[in-house]
Amino acid sequence: MDPTNRDSMMDEARGGALPPGLTEEEALELQLELTKVDDEIQTLKQVLTAKERHAGELRRRLGISPLSEIKNNITKGWHEVQSSNAYMRTSQTLGDLNHRVTSSNLYLTASATLEDISRSDAYKKTQETFSQAGQLTSSALSTMGSAIRNRFGEMSNNYSMRHSLSMPAIRNSATFRSFEDKMSKVVGSGANGDDERPPPGNNSAF
Repeated sequence: MDPTNRDSMMDEARGGALPPGLTEEEALELQLELTKVDDEIQTLKQVLTAKERHAGELRRRLGISPLSEIKNNITKGWHEVQSSNAYMRTSQTLGDLNHRVTSSNLYLTASATLEDISRSDAYKKTQETFSQAGQLTSSALSTMGSAIRNRFGEMSNNYSMRHSLSMPAIRNSATFRSFEDKMSKVVGSGANGDDERPPPGNNSAF
């Protein structure tokens, strides 16, 4: 160590308030050791920075992206968690608890009760009633739809039939025939009047 730095440390040790039970020589030794440790820390930080930079360059050349690295770290961490004693003890405790619950009298009684209910006559009758009600509802809707379609078909057929039957009846009625005769006379008289009118060129002068 540089003698100048050593003298400076001794001056600081003399001028500063020392802790109780600590001499100047001991304070100097501790100060020297602290300085040495700080220097080692700085050296290790520089080495670590250089190593991290070199590792990043190697990852880049290998095509390892930060995302895949994070994924690998998570997978590795989860594997370590599963392999830990705490996780194994917790899994075993939960397994024992599940076994105790499923083997308990209360659980077995509840399971047996549900099974008995599903096998009971009342449950079967209720299930059959709901099934029959659904079938009846479906059948009723189907019947109503068929009736509506048939009714529309009958209305369409009746209209066509009445239309086809009404036209000959109207033509053969006395009112239609009388109207037709009058129209024929009007047309015929108009034609005859045009034939009997003398042409303008044949009138003689007085």
